[in-house]
Amino acid sequence: MERTTLDLWVGIFVVAGIAALVMLAMKVGNLSTYNMAETYQVHGYFSNIGGLKPKASIKSAGVLVGRVTEIKLDTERYEANVVMSIDKRYQFPKDTFANILTSGLLGEQYIGLMPGGDSEMLRDGEAIKKTQSAVVLEDLIGKFIYSKAEEPAKAK
Repeated sequence: MERTTLDLWVGIFVVAGIAALVMLAMKVGNLSTYNMAETYQVHGYFSNIGGLKPKASIKSAGVLVGRVTEIKLDTERYEANVVMSIDKRYQFPKDTFANILTSGLLGEQYIGLMPGGDSEMLRDGEAIKKTQSAVVLEDLIGKFIYSKAEEPAKAK
């Protein structure tokens, strides 16, 4: 094989490897392209969002239905106002529950939507009234330790 042909194949292999690494980095960083042609926005108030970030996934039954577009502090309620863009193909009842959940070993946080039974659907700009904040590990450990400390010592 000629030197130039060998160099060409090595170059193609290197470019393919770099492209694979870029795709992997985007997948791990949750930056993969998700084109939603038509969306509607809803928002929810959470007392603690943990590590939730903009562009985080919104899933229902494990299916990606949208993305978090904005997170800001509501200075009147002193709660986090999370703005969510949901694909118009997926309509949710007004009594839908929004929970901040954690997935995977990396601890990626996302919003899980559990639909209720209301006949009316959420519309653009409305708020999800039933929300559950992120579980903070330090709070759970503290509650466990204090509950054990309050138990009376058992007689031996």
